[in-house]
Amino acid sequence: MQLARVLGPLVSTQKQSTLIGAKLLLVQPITADDQPQGVALLAVDSVGTGVGEKVLIVSEGRAAGQAISQPMAPVDVAIVGIVDEVNS
Repeated sequence: MQLARVLGPLVSTQKQSTLIGAKLLLVQPITADDQPQGVALLAVDSVGTGVGEKVLIVSEGRAAGQAISQPMAPVDVAIVGIVDEVNS
C-alpha cells in the first residue's frame, strides 16, 4: 500500500466490460510528508474520493481487482481508503 494524492478524473468512453461504471482517477504517489514520489498512476476508485484528497492505494493486480469487487478485472492500481491524518 502507498499514499497518493488525487490529481483528477480520467474519462473513458470505451471500457473493458468489468470496468463499466468504475470511476477512473489520476493519482500521484507521495511520501508521508506530502512530497511527490515517482510518476502519476491511473487508479480505479473504490471508496468515492475527490480531487485533491490524500488516499491509500494498492498496486498489486489481484488486490486491486478485489478492491473493486471484480477479482478478474484488468486493474493495476485501486484506491482503497481516504487518509484523514498521517502521524509519524
